Amino acid sequence: MIQGATAGDQIQAQPTIDQAGPVASVVDLFCGAGGLSHGFYQEGFRIVGGVDFDENCRYAFEANNDAPFIRRDVAKLTAREIDSLFLSGRPRVLIGCAPCQPFSTYNQKNDDPKWELLSQFAKLIDQVRPDVVSMENVPRLLDFKDGQLFNDFVATLRNADYDVVWKVLYGPDFGMAQTRSRLVLLASRLGKIELPVPTHIDGYRTVRDEIGDLPALTHGSVDPTDHLHCASRLSEINVKRIEASRPGGTWRDWPKELVARCHTTTTGKGYSSVYGRMTWDSPSPTITTQFFGFGNGRFGHPEQERALSLREGAMLQGFPRDYEFAPPGDRIHFKAVGRLIGNAVPVKLANAIAKAVKLHLGQYE
Repeated sequence: MIQGATAGDQIQAQPTIDQAGPVASVVDLFCGAGGLSHGFYQEGFRIVGGVDFDENCRYAFEANNDAPFIRRDVAKLTAREIDSLFLSGRPRVLIGCAPCQPFSTYNQKNDDPKWELLSQFAKLIDQVRPDVVSMENVPRLLDFKDGQLFNDFVATLRNADYDVVWKVLYGPDFGMAQTRSRLVLLASRLGKIELPVPTHIDGYRTVRDEIGDLPALTHGSVDPTDHLHCASRLSEINVKRIEASRPGGTWRDWPKELVARCHTTTTGKGYSSVYGRMTWDSPSPTITTQFFGFGNGRFGHPEQERALSLREGAMLQGFPRDYEFAPPGDRIHFKAVGRLIGNAVPVKLANAIAKAVKLHLGQYE
């Protein structure tokens, strides 16, 4: 992964385009590895810039979205800089997913400066006045600080003459093979806007549908044709543990001698969501930044004696099979790539959002 970081990238103004161009131009704030952008990219939107403070996101974002990565602190970004990125002659769409870690239960009582990033997002929307806004985040944002932070965000948009809608959407309803729910907000200054309509309520995609055709791996190995299809090495006891695990099961299925000491205590017995195997024929659990570790959740492969590979985690997050997170030939760092994948907006949900925005814009051409 890229380790060097610059003080901040210069933003270059975009040229005017003709009427045969893309659906709209999109600027992505807090872009990460590009999950939200890629859903829009797949629908024909022109991604004109992704802004994030984490330099490690640069390669993945630029290599897959045909757009520049701009390393900047969004808290210091100006409306003029965002304006300069948008293409002339096309609708302007501002999208973003402010870091969700501040909205944890723990942080309800702590002063995390990242709270202010959502307020900064609202401030930039008010100043830039893009045609359409898409904001995605964790459902608990609705209740954070008794809902005041989210309510203030909505109020800022409505005071700027936006029609605003939001809802917690369940990923499998939109083709995700993962049981992740996300808060999705759409806003438009053009007129009434509608949220995405579920597409898969009659049959959810499964782990088998998403990753069932990938080559088999042993723990600690790498597929020679795909450097991201690599599995972390297991300790000797974890090999025995996963061999004793059934699909959909947990450490409770193991013989006594394999159970970790921490799980024999009164408090530890309640932690049944670790050391589990996935099942083939249902969606996966939520993919976290640590999905590549067998002991970090229900991330055991349904039938192979290993945890998920990085590629499998990415595909369960909806990324295409050829999405790159590190340059070919680079050494793969599991924690760094896992963080890019686990923190991303799931691409299939992003694509559903993009379809809804595209349909909305089509009404005002």
